Amino acid sequence: MNTTSKLMSIAPQLMAKSTEIAMRHYANIDTGECKVMTKDDASPLTEADLEVDRYLYDELTKAFPNIPVVTEERAQSHSLDVGTGMFFLVDPIDGTKEFINKRNEFTVNIALLENGKPIAGVVCAPALNECYLGEVGKGAALLNLQTNKSTPITVRKTDNDALLVVASRSHLTPENQKFIDENKVAETKCAGSSLKFCLLAKGEADVYPRFGPTMEWDTAAGHAVLLAAGGVVNNLDGTPLSYAKTEFRNPNFIAASANAEYKL
Repeated sequence: MNTTSKLMSIAPQLMAKSTEIAMRHYANIDTGECKVMTKDDASPLTEADLEVDRYLYDELTKAFPNIPVVTEERAQSHSLDVGTGMFFLVDPIDGTKEFINKRNEFTVNIALLENGKPIAGVVCAPALNECYLGEVGKGAALLNLQTNKSTPITVRKTDNDALLVVASRSHLTPENQKFIDENKVAETKCAGSSLKFCLLAKGEADVYPRFGPTMEWDTAAGHAVLLAAGGVVNNLDGTPLSYAKTEFRNPNFIAASANAEYKL
């Protein structure tokens, strides 16, 4: 079994346990039993982030001992020289603000990359019982965590005279609003975390413009799922968004279904 297939085979087990951990802490947000901290960059951090991080890091290093694992919450992993080989990018809880505010749109993310490109990804939404899996070149699927039913997903055929845009719930910048105003947008949906990529992947939106800071672990898993479903994620110059960049920082980008047309 190759590496991507192995990741896909163990992903449901990894996400079932991650869901259990995340939801245990989620239930304790209101009571104050789930401790909320602030990182050096002023972003929030919870005990859920840390426990899911420990679990996924340990399981991935055990299952794939020769593949480096970079996670948001392990600063020491940010100095790894991943070069052009395979490596994992993990965001244990993406959408921590959603998590703290008891909105269901937070996700657990694992991406596998090679030569700076996503080749497989898993995005789990614990509070929604949804898990998105994508293996680039082989397709994407939505797994119901309650029923274990898996359904293939693909991007939709875009009506370029009536674009459906998805935007960040927490980071709607003036540049994002300008994009919406200057294109033929029929509807704008707001969503949190990497679920925005998944809305594109399952055909519920056409374009996700992101003008504002993101890190590679924020985007890699959703990017992989979208690629597997037939979509694209490009820099503003039209070249594909790549990974293993300096400090794992992303530039502005546009995620879209394959035939979406828009102007910048």
